[in-house]
Amino acid sequence: MLDWNDLKYFVAVARHGSTLAAGRALQVDPSTVQRRLTALERHIGRALVQRHTNGYRLTDFGVEMLEAAQQVAQAALAFEQSLVVSRRNASGVIRLTCPEPLVNRLTNSGLLDRFHALHPGLHVEFVMSDKYIDLRTGEADVALRSGDTDDNVLVGRKVGDSLWAVYASTDYAQRNGVPACVEELAGHPLVGFEENMASHRASQWLRQVAPTATVVARNDSVLGLLLSVKAGVGIGPLPTALGDSEAELVRAFGPVPALSRDWRLLAMPEIRKTARVCAFFDFMVAEIEALKPIITG
Repeated sequence: MLDWNDLKYFVAVARHGSTLAAGRALQVDPSTVQRRLTALERHIGRALVQRHTNGYRLTDFGVEMLEAAQQVAQAALAFEQSLVVSRRNASGVIRLTCPEPLVNRLTNSGLLDRFHALHPGLHVEFVMSDKYIDLRTGEADVALRSGDTDDNVLVGRKVGDSLWAVYASTDYAQRNGVPACVEELAGHPLVGFEENMASHRASQWLRQVAPTATVVARNDSVLGLLLSVKAGVGIGPLPTALGDSEAELVRAFGPVPALSRDWRLLAMPEIRKTARVCAFFDFMVAEIEALKPIITG
């Protein structure tokens, strides 16, 4: 079947007179223009252009087909513009699930203010949890999630890196010093997660690298982990976005490669296609550079 997308390459060459100029206008490599144009001619079975020393010229058949090709290209552009308008005018609530410590960082960054200004009909509602909320139940529309996200049902994309390091309070560091490497962890009291968070990668890592260490405080959330480390009762692993932003904490060592994961924006396929979620995804992807300091530090 004819790939209608190839017509835009034909129209661009006809308009600009060369694959170089056409590629520049379409923001693709000239070889891509040449390849797609050749594929179109092969499918049609007739030449649309002829190459000359000073560029390309349309054949008589190319001249005959140009107006129809331009109409298709204009219709495609109009469709894309209508899609943009539809997403911009989308209305409703987007329920975003993410770890609790991120809510304050996202809110204070101005990122969501810019989203709401661009899409006044949309409102982001937080569903906070350090545990993964099953998007299939409908409790949330979109997840901003790090860690092992092997659910083959969800669709999305990477938006940053989740890095963890080991931290201590400045008071603790002054009194006891800090470990310089993993091997020195067992000599310090540790702050970790409750048993119901045993599958968390930080819990698994501590059990592997410091199985004999004394755990002096257990928490059921990353925020609790942060508060325990700040209290100076022990040291523990924290996301660098949180640990580095706290003046009362010092980084002992890290980032720890074993704890590094991807931050992903995820949704169910059918929800991902809705106008409101499309608008949110498009905005967040466009704002990745602003998002990275919030989630990575």
